[in-house]
Amino acid sequence: MAHKEHKKLTFTEIVIRAVFITIGSVLMGVALELFLVPFDVIDGGIAGVSIMLSALTPLPLSVYLFIVNVPFLILGYKQLGKTFAISTLYGITIMSITTALLHHVDAFPDDKLLAVLFGGMILGAGVGLVIRYGGALDGIEIVSILISKKLRMAVGQIIMLFNVVIFLIAGFVFEWSSAMYSMVTYYIAIKVIDIVVEGLEESKSVTIISKEYEEISQSIMDRLGRSTTLLQARGGYSGDETQVIYCVVSRLELAKLKSIVHAVDEKAFIAVEHVSDVMGGNFSKSSIH
Repeated sequence: MAHKEHKKLTFTEIVIRAVFITIGSVLMGVALELFLVPFDVIDGGIAGVSIMLSALTPLPLSVYLFIVNVPFLILGYKQLGKTFAISTLYGITIMSITTALLHHVDAFPDDKLLAVLFGGMILGAGVGLVIRYGGALDGIEIVSILISKKLRMAVGQIIMLFNVVIFLIAGFVFEWSSAMYSMVTYYIAIKVIDIVVEGLEESKSVTIISKEYEEISQSIMDRLGRSTTLLQARGGYSGDETQVIYCVVSRLELAKLKSIVHAVDEKAFIAVEHVSDVMGGNFSKSSIH
């Protein structure tokens, strides 16, 4: 069978993507210029490098955000694809314009701790929106992807190493207290990015192994209102044929699911895994009997 061509985005999808990438990019620009930069607090990645360069030279932050990021984007163009590259370039451009427009605006909060807390949240929300809609705002991720293919290291580990070096340098450029505040900002931003990208409603995939699979499966559907899938399996040690129950539930339903299973079979094997997103199928709850 011939491989189908990549589906092109519709006009509506392009508009929606552009709107949310614009919002996300503006939020990051606001977080940098009105919350973090006035207090010598930096973000990780290229944004952090740009903040330090702007502090050491006459050029404004907006210039460095663009000229330092774009070479990395060009470098990773073939690896990341045209749509991602265009979305990222657009986001970086909007972010740079936003910081340029806000460059002479006074900091929003007067307190450094408030600036760190709210700046980190706004920054994370902005970056999360851009990532969720198919772009990025920092070339460090692009570099990390390319390096990971050469060194066989996890992308997250490479990003972390880069940021450790950046925060150490920030301690010499500004003050060590600023470097520590920057780490707090980065941690808050990462947590908010996860919420924006994955959503507040965490889902869990559950695999259940029990001889009473039929009764357990029916009980889950009747008492929890969630559908289940039975997978054909065979015991590696015993060689016996059996059925494995698979289902996806919300985080709040997990405790009830366990009680339902153990009410039928106290020795049932239950494996729970985090699910970052659920798409397709029918994940909505049915009526509970």
